[in-house]
Amino acid sequence: MSILQKLVLASGSPRRIELLQQAGIEPDRVLPADVDETPLRAEHPRSLAKRLSKEKAEKAFASLTAEADYAPGFVLAADTVVAVGRRILPKAETLDDAANCLGLLSGRSHRVYSGICLITPGGKLRQRLVETRVRFKRLPREEIDAYVASGEWRGKAGGYAVQGLAGAFVVKLVGSYTNIVGLPLYETVALLAGEGFKVHRGWQVGARL
Repeated sequence: MSILQKLVLASGSPRRIELLQQAGIEPDRVLPADVDETPLRAEHPRSLAKRLSKEKAEKAFASLTAEADYAPGFVLAADTVVAVGRRILPKAETLDDAANCLGLLSGRSHRVYSGICLITPGGKLRQRLVETRVRFKRLPREEIDAYVASGEWRGKAGGYAVQGLAGAFVVKLVGSYTNIVGLPLYETVALLAGEGFKVHRGWQVGARL
């Protein structure tokens, strides 16, 4: 039975690993699944988050089944999208990306969508979509420049990390905080538990199945 309790995380994100560990869940394997994250023409942000999480999970699952010593396990994938209206903000990779994102978010509300996808050992696919509404204070140019200089934004959807310095920008938040960090914990744990994964197996000191 323990072989069916293996968890493969189809992401190399340190934030997602840390969030799972916060919930007492230690992935047995981390298997990043790189996919083309370019939005389709007129694609809604919520549809993008769901599509990319599904593609990542399926790619990781296919990679595992191609291994000679593959043992069935749960494959978990997630993708987070930040949007202002229907406008999808990039995962900031350059100084200009970060500055442009922060300029757009300054004094405005935006939404953070996370698609979660789980493929069970039997190949059953389950998905969830989580939405959080966030409002930023008005950011003066010098504050944007200071944040950009910190480098904290690099690789982050929307050009900021709410668990870091940018937490001071948030005026109002409605919904899941962990969703903004990169993995909505309540929904993720509920999804795993609903498919029979023993989410509490690591809660006891020294426990290891």
